[in-house]
Amino acid sequence: MQPHIDKSSHHKKRSVVLLSGGLDSTTTLAIALSEGFEVYAMSFRYGQRNKIELDHAKHNARELGAKQHIIIDIDLRIFGASALTADIEVPKNRSDIEVSEGIPITYVPARNTIFLSYAVAWAEVLSSDTIFIGVNAIDYSGYPDCRPEYIHAYQTMANLATQTGVESKTELKIRTPLIDKSKADIIKTGTALGVDYTHTLSCYDPDKDGRACGKCDSCKLRKKGFAEAGIPDPTLYI
Repeated sequence: MQPHIDKSSHHKKRSVVLLSGGLDSTTTLAIALSEGFEVYAMSFRYGQRNKIELDHAKHNARELGAKQHIIIDIDLRIFGASALTADIEVPKNRSDIEVSEGIPITYVPARNTIFLSYAVAWAEVLSSDTIFIGVNAIDYSGYPDCRPEYIHAYQTMANLATQTGVESKTELKIRTPLIDKSKADIIKTGTALGVDYTHTLSCYDPDKDGRACGKCDSCKLRKKGFAEAGIPDPTLYI
């Protein structure tokens, strides 16, 4: 079923926000809304180990005030090669040195490229010139598709590949408001905007009840962020 578009709201500036249900993407959603955008949130059920994050995405899209939220079904398990989409053990209790070296097995091949391609398509249909994605190049796990140079290159490609980009005088912009923020700064920003981080999940390997493992790279970064921000961590850990 195609997403409904409210034609009466064409005068408002629109944005597509990629929303996973995690800490970073939820903060990005709040930032887009705080800037006055009419937000169209997009999530993916892609065969990820952490499907419970989508329940949080639904909740936050509704509570924070997205105009519309859609969940797209694709299956990246057919490629595998990632601990998030295949029967591969998620690394736990890695040292800071280990986390900083190389690209971890939790990297999902070309995931952001795939997600952004869907976002570009919806933005074109919505006559939107802005896409928000919560990538971060400071407190992250070495993913190649979270770097500023990747985002810049993708934005260039998107403006060459779409009718809107070729014919319009307006350039499609891919906004990355968290790209140079520490996890602590992200948490402070979201808290100031009213984000309830109880309804976010960052864990790569939660249990069936949605409790975070507390030991994967993402959980460790999250714990460190709340501690450095001086804000109580509301996460339910195993």
